[in-house]
Amino acid sequence: MNVIETRELTKQYGDVLAVKDLSLQVKKGEIFSLLGPNGAGKTTIIKALLGIIVPTRGKTFIMNHNVQEKGKVARKYVGYLPEVVSFYDNLTALQTLSFYAELQGANKQESQELLNELGLGDHATRKVGGYSKGMVQRLGIAQAIIGKPPVLILDEPTSGLDPRGAWEIRKKIRELNKEGTTIFLSSHILSEVQEVSHRVGILHHGALMALDTVDKLSKKLDLQPKIQIELQKAPKNIISYIKKIKGVRDAKIKDNILEVQCDHTVKAQIITALEDKEVGITNFTTVEPSLEEVFLKYTEE
Repeated sequence: MNVIETRELTKQYGDVLAVKDLSLQVKKGEIFSLLGPNGAGKTTIIKALLGIIVPTRGKTFIMNHNVQEKGKVARKYVGYLPEVVSFYDNLTALQTLSFYAELQGANKQESQELLNELGLGDHATRKVGGYSKGMVQRLGIAQAIIGKPPVLILDEPTSGLDPRGAWEIRKKIRELNKEGTTIFLSSHILSEVQEVSHRVGILHHGALMALDTVDKLSKKLDLQPKIQIELQKAPKNIISYIKKIKGVRDAKIKDNILEVQCDHTVKAQIITALEDKEVGITNFTTVEPSLEEVFLKYTEE
């Protein structure tokens, strides 16, 4: 079942084509991430999904409801975190969250529980106007998930959070997904996206350049793994020696760490070649292609 869908979604602002003929589907129980450079059209797509803006042409659907025709019904299924979060400064976090609980028809007791879980329990009765950016972001997450909506749309969910806070939010996203929540998120933090997403879509100039799992996109681009080999010492001409091995794409060395990009089949051959040179090997690891490499390849001009 497709929980989120766009069909030939197009949005034009004057002479600027923000989104062009976008068709995608997000399945029930999936974590789907939308990536793209600034101005690629990510937030425009999210606003069209929520009915905040009207498409120039095309349609968007939430839980099979046409958002342009039945937006009020469709939005009942959605918890939404905007890119820029703001609340009434004169209300406390507990008052704010209790207000959203009432809108969602949720138990108000859940408000305090969520604040505790997201690290705001000790600040529940403080006015939001005195909150830091990170605290406001945590409150934004809480208002999005209160009432446990079946669909979450999160625009830059870890913006303004310290590493610990970002880790906690990723953990919460995975927990909600295990409980059956479908999650659509946009983020600039590629390592974060790679950690939590089932599939990713890469936008460039409003068009969808790629859509698949990170592993499959890496294979389509023929991105090769890298092996990082820690040497006791780095002999002269070691780079030219390694590059002569068939299947080696590239090699470089820094601080006695030799990094070789190569086919899977030649990793053992590289180690053997180094041993033949009597180069002491302290350690080695394999580094699979990252989402960052995939993203850069698809968004090259």
